Amino acid sequence: MKNVSCPKILIFHTHSQEEFADSIPGDPSTSIVGIGEYLTQLLNADGIETLHDSGVYDIINGKLDRSRAYENAESAVRPVLEANPTIEVAIDLHRDGVNADTHLVTEVNGKPTAKIMYFNGLSRTRTNGDIAYLYNPYIQDNLAFSLQMQIASEQYYPGFARHIYLKAYRYNLHLLPKSLLIEAGAQTNTVEEMKNAMEVLERTLKRVVTE
Repeated sequence: MKNVSCPKILIFHTHSQEEFADSIPGDPSTSIVGIGEYLTQLLNADGIETLHDSGVYDIINGKLDRSRAYENAESAVRPVLEANPTIEVAIDLHRDGVNADTHLVTEVNGKPTAKIMYFNGLSRTRTNGDIAYLYNPYIQDNLAFSLQMQIASEQYYPGFARHIYLKAYRYNLHLLPKSLLIEAGAQTNTVEEMKNAMEVLERTLKRVVTE
């Protein structure tokens, strides 16, 4: 992780092994981690100081194992946040999984661009109510922030963002009031489509975070 004096955004990946249609096996620059690095570079180049945690949290004893990925990510990310109190936004950047015949792509400024989705954990189920062991004091803040991002995405780049997805668990969205889990593209998107999506996401983040 490169030194940044007053970082505003932290990007990390609970599921570091997620890849795309033309990813090169064993080359992290073509995986979700490489896409996160590209977004980090774009933000820093635009004056929004950003840290990128490229830690691997879903490999245990050399094998893909996501059973404790969120706990592992929290253990690594929390000290980064504590050491950098200027960080306001934490983004867990993922890639979605879809049917083989589904292609989440739109066109922005003439470029094929992967669609993204803002994802929220509610720490509650419809049947049993609040999940006490997954307490999150920032649920309303998380929802408000993702809604701001959704509105900005739709206003400036119609069709870029899919619907906001709500699910029962917490997904480390309790780390900061402005915590985002973003599902960017899917396994059927190309690396180019993903990078184009990061250019649009960067401009959207700039509008919401700095204005």
